Amino acid sequence: MASETIGKTFGVAAGVCIVCSVLVSTAAVSLKERQDLNKRRDRNRNILIAAGVIEEGESASAKNVEDWFAEKIDERWVNLDTGEFTDGKDVPERCKDEIKAEKSRDPACSREIDQAGLKRRVNYRRVYITPKQGQIERVILPVHGKGLWSTMYGFLALDRDLRTIKRFAFYEHGETPGLGGEVDNPRWKQSWVGKEAYGEQGLDSGVAEPQIRVVKGTADPNSDSEVDGLSGATLTARGVQNLVWFWLSEEGYGKFLQKFRRTLQKQMTGEQHG
Repeated sequence: MASETIGKTFGVAAGVCIVCSVLVSTAAVSLKERQDLNKRRDRNRNILIAAGVIEEGESASAKNVEDWFAEKIDERWVNLDTGEFTDGKDVPERCKDEIKAEKSRDPACSREIDQAGLKRRVNYRRVYITPKQGQIERVILPVHGKGLWSTMYGFLALDRDLRTIKRFAFYEHGETPGLGGEVDNPRWKQSWVGKEAYGEQGLDSGVAEPQIRVVKGTADPNSDSEVDGLSGATLTARGVQNLVWFWLSEEGYGKFLQKFRRTLQKQMTGEQHG
């Protein structure tokens, strides 16, 4: 009589599946803390690149990244609805994970929108400031939005005038290599540097109206507000355009940038008369 039966076969298979599931789950839980740490370090490294502290491709140890971030970056919370800085203690704990907060339907954490391919926008966001000799050197804004295939995450760094772009780069996306993936091309990223996010009266007119544009084809070399398009990746380029306009508008950081600009102008006036 054969000892093998269908029941035994399924029993062995089920047992193997259960053991494997336990091992995978255990590994995922045990490695989560390390994964979160690595994600934080990668984020901090990209902020340092946006701040001009380190160059892209430059070697930097995990300790250096942590030390430089603590020494050179001022992390601040902003209430996007009021456009004002807020103490981190006043941000609800459940809202401090910005990715989870965006997906949450908790009105204390986020609200509904329909822009840049996003359905919700968080109420509070971290921004990063690089102080230098008692002055503000750059303001670094986290931005994200839908491309063709993925949500693209990046940092937009503005000069002290809060108009001139000093750096713009994505650190996470899933766009097609060689097409939409050209958002990682160093030449394309460099083409943003020195461009004007807003017109001359863009932040002083009372309404934050971004003027920076990703054009189809090649940008006018004499333009302060045009950036080359992405050949063969029109939808990705359109996604970049939409997310930049959204985050620079009053629905994004616009209110904050207007108020912060007035604060900086008062400081500059005080320095000139001091």
